[in-house]
Amino acid sequence: MVDQIQKIVTELPDLENVTGVWAVADGWVAQGDAVSAADLGIALAKTYGSREQMWQYRSVFDHVLRLLATTGGSGNATQAVRLASSTADTSRELDRYAASLLASGHEATDLSVAFTGRASEELRACLVHELVLRGVVVEEIPAIAGWAASPHWSHHPLRWLPMTLSHVEGSLDLPSYSTRGSSHSMPYKPSKSSKLAVLAHTDVPPWVDVTTEAVGTAMAAAVANWAEESNGRIEARAFDLAAPLDTASVMNALLALGLDCLRGVGKKAPLSVAVQSAARVWRVLFAAASTGGAYNSGSRGAYGRLAAWQSFAALAGCPEGAPFDEVEARAADCTWYGFEANTKWFEQVAWDVGLAALTPDRRRLLVLASTDTD
Repeated sequence: MVDQIQKIVTELPDLENVTGVWAVADGWVAQGDAVSAADLGIALAKTYGSREQMWQYRSVFDHVLRLLATTGGSGNATQAVRLASSTADTSRELDRYAASLLASGHEATDLSVAFTGRASEELRACLVHELVLRGVVVEEIPAIAGWAASPHWSHHPLRWLPMTLSHVEGSLDLPSYSTRGSSHSMPYKPSKSSKLAVLAHTDVPPWVDVTTEAVGTAMAAAVANWAEESNGRIEARAFDLAAPLDTASVMNALLALGLDCLRGVGKKAPLSVAVQSAARVWRVLFAAASTGGAYNSGSRGAYGRLAAWQSFAALAGCPEGAPFDEVEARAADCTWYGFEANTKWFEQVAWDVGLAALTPDRRRLLVLASTDTD
């Protein structure tokens, strides 16, 4: 087996098609030999790990990792963790990716190996929240609960998130993985269940744009990857109102605030606004953060959850660093809206987000719009 692995490693750069190598790994795993599949991936990483532009290496390594991480069985889970932990990926992107694959493809008890054997703290932290997103009660799994209660990750950014799903997170549409790829939902079109109309003779209270760089960045956390890694653009604005805004007048307010994303609204590009549940808004933010835009794969589940809550907190008007319980309570008291308009600002391909939140005192309106294209 060692000779066969070395032969594959040596010949890999000259291959014009790697499906034959995939088939070899598939055969090993089908026969219960997950160790050889992981050995192949590790040997490839040691030889070609610094040559990320080498497509043959990327393709085979990814196939082997997906194969082990999405094929049930404790042995496959153990070898997937071993493979993911064998590389020197300083960006930690592999840890986030591997955690998402593992949580989707294995029983939580089989993943205890990541918390008792060799694995990075980043993989463990991501795996905890990938499991939480799938409704796993991690406190009931001794190896995971022990690590989660340890000081190892006391300063990790994911520590801010709760270890159970909040009410607003509810039932999530999580990506489905296989060795051939993945699929996920795109819940960006707003629900029309409570559509608003422009109200005649309704004045919008005087307003002032109070957007700061910090507030804008926080509101845009969930869609930041669209602009940073794809072709996206973002508008995140906060407005203070001189008097409480009637919730039914939000459409009028959106039209009056001078938003870039709504320039050109008219008969040929009508504005549609609908009241949304907090759960639906969070679902949109999570999808944008975790699965990405047109040309990227997002932040995966754990960091997607964090980014979604950061945007959600800022849209609800919470100060930076507010405790999670306070964010959840304030968000529940806000009124949430989704909007869309066929303006030139929105690409109208598949990735269009228009969200607004009216704070409980009805004197601050916060708006997040984003769009991306392939």
